[in-house]
Amino acid sequence: MDSTQIDALFTPETLTQLFPHDRTNDFFEALFGDANDGAYDITLGYGGCTNNQIRLELRLHERPGCCLACNLTQGLPQVFSRHPIINVEGLVQSVDDLLGDTAQCGDWQLGSTEQCQKDLHLIPLNIQLT
Repeated sequence: MDSTQIDALFTPETLTQLFPHDRTNDFFEALFGDANDGAYDITLGYGGCTNNQIRLELRLHERPGCCLACNLTQGLPQVFSRHPIINVEGLVQSVDDLLGDTAQCGDWQLGSTEQCQKDLHLIPLNIQLT
């Protein structure tokens, strides 16, 4: 398996196709009844491919005038892992489709929330490749 070939697949455009920007508003609409009540926007980032594992990142960007506090984001891996709008299992299936004959996705796991900056937290999505 060539990690350089896998790296080339995860362009900014592909990441947006895998996790569209409007999914954040759909999530908050379902959660709170109003998309404007969300404190952050979610984007998908690529953290690389090493040791037969892809690291994607659900990046939480603080919205203007809102607070992205640790106590707000620490329980999100459990919520995201089963929420139908976030649809991590479907995301992993889409990654598997994207990989084609290069590799196949195996088990996946959401890691703990990491605070990168005051206004940016991320939740790693680690996908084992077979």
